[in-house]
Amino acid sequence: MGISYCVWLYYTFPLSYRDIEEMMLYRGIEVTYETIREWCQKFGQQYANQVRRKRSYVTDKWHLDEMVVTVKKQQYYLWRAVDSEGNVLEVLLQRHRDTEAAKRFFRKLLKKQGFVPRVMVSDKLKSYEAANKQVMPSVEHRQHKRLNNRAENSHQPTRVRERRMRRFKSPGQAQRFLSTFDPIRAHFHPKQHELSAKRYREQLRQRFDDWWEITCVKEAA
Repeated sequence: MGISYCVWLYYTFPLSYRDIEEMMLYRGIEVTYETIREWCQKFGQQYANQVRRKRSYVTDKWHLDEMVVTVKKQQYYLWRAVDSEGNVLEVLLQRHRDTEAAKRFFRKLLKKQGFVPRVMVSDKLKSYEAANKQVMPSVEHRQHKRLNNRAENSHQPTRVRERRMRRFKSPGQAQRFLSTFDPIRAHFHPKQHELSAKRYREQLRQRFDDWWEITCVKEAA
């Protein structure tokens, strides 16, 4: 229970390891922030992978965008793909945002999803168009700034965590964190503004049940 609870707290809310250490102490559980960090690094990706498998479906309309991330005074680009429902499909941190970087991202995205989308939406970055012609020539590609709010809005939770962590410490650390963070956070943040209060609570209860099954809490109890 303690491990899954700490992992849930860290990846669902903008908390530090020390914050969680204090919260656990309040509950009468003594655990150091170093141990919490080890738990998150050891079990977080495993839980995130299983959460992703429980996702009911992925739509065939994908939105792509990239944002600037600064790591040790170096500028990187975080490439992100979401579907039309806002599900994060893939994130990839790269040094460049040229055609080769776009092709690398497309291949990683297609490998993980296992199918080619019907439509791809992006901003007017020329790298997307060039890469799409080489990697997914059959896919309809729409390029328009205002059509891509879905992908741009999905960057916001990352910005919040980036500030809370006082920037990422290395490209590898950023990639590992975001690969775990996106699926877990999304799992516990259904679209509240689109649901009635009753339906929202029902969805959260179901998602907690899924989480407890994934983390084997019920079996341990």
